[in-house]
Amino acid sequence: MIEVEGVSKSFGAVHALTGVDLHVAAGTVLGLLGPNGAGKSTLVKVLATLHAPDAGRATIDGFDVVRDAVAVRSRIGLAGQFAAVDELLTGRENLVMVGRLYRLGRREAAARADDVLERLGLQEAGDRSVRTYSGGMRRRLDLGASLVGRPRVLILDEPTTGLDPRTRLDLWEFLAGLVHDGTTVLLTTQYLEEADHLADRIVVIDQGRAIAEGTSDELKTQLGGDVLEVRLRDEATAARAASVLRTTYDAGLVLRLPAPGRAATLIAAVRSLDEAGIEVDDIALRRPSLDDVFLALTGRPAEGVR
Repeated sequence: MIEVEGVSKSFGAVHALTGVDLHVAAGTVLGLLGPNGAGKSTLVKVLATLHAPDAGRATIDGFDVVRDAVAVRSRIGLAGQFAAVDELLTGRENLVMVGRLYRLGRREAAARADDVLERLGLQEAGDRSVRTYSGGMRRRLDLGASLVGRPRVLILDEPTTGLDPRTRLDLWEFLAGLVHDGTTVLLTTQYLEEADHLADRIVVIDQGRAIAEGTSDELKTQLGGDVLEVRLRDEATAARAASVLRTTYDAGLVLRLPAPGRAATLIAAVRSLDEAGIEVDDIALRRPSLDDVFLALTGRPAEGVR
């Protein structure tokens, strides 16, 4: 349903994308992971016909995003990182307006607006001004606007950023239902749990390049073993421990590093920390997570990980 072949895009001296390839089968979810500035949003804009690639090509449902931009736009729904809704209108009026922009008749636009409000649990608030909505309600309405055209492909650029955990789980359930009904989803996210839960396949992008691809389990297997997790008492101690263990430290009180020797790695770490006079709250071996994969591939943890 989505084909990207050798896509590159630069803005002056900044190479936002360099030869990116990815493929998304119909009725599946592709999770696109990467740190800030990796090129995720640039790729989204290329697929949404908002940027033309400098090289390579991309198609959606067989239509080229440059040559067949109008046909592509009729087949996609797009929800960006920030809710793009009109505060002066009601929720229902926002959705009807989007339906009219899709060139739907007034009756059909109103019917689809009602359907979207019900599916997203906003029917009771549908006739209220959007300025009275909470942040989570605005986010849901913004997602609803991307669904009015009943797209075959839904492109979501960090759709759950800023949502509370309950709303995020509700949105996950809703997206799973859309995919079950045949919608194809491209999801950019920095919530690794989100990608683990929703994505059939994951592509990790860094510095404009796709550096890894596979299912969540396949990516975890690439680490080739367990992970040593060390929990410290304060950030100063954590920074010292990171230096002793020769691992990356950004923030937080938990350090993670590969443990190919399992027990031997654990014993060596305990000895090194003890010799440095560093006390730990906890130290243990565990199976790798998607967070560990991300750290191993990019050299830094994902921003916004929950």
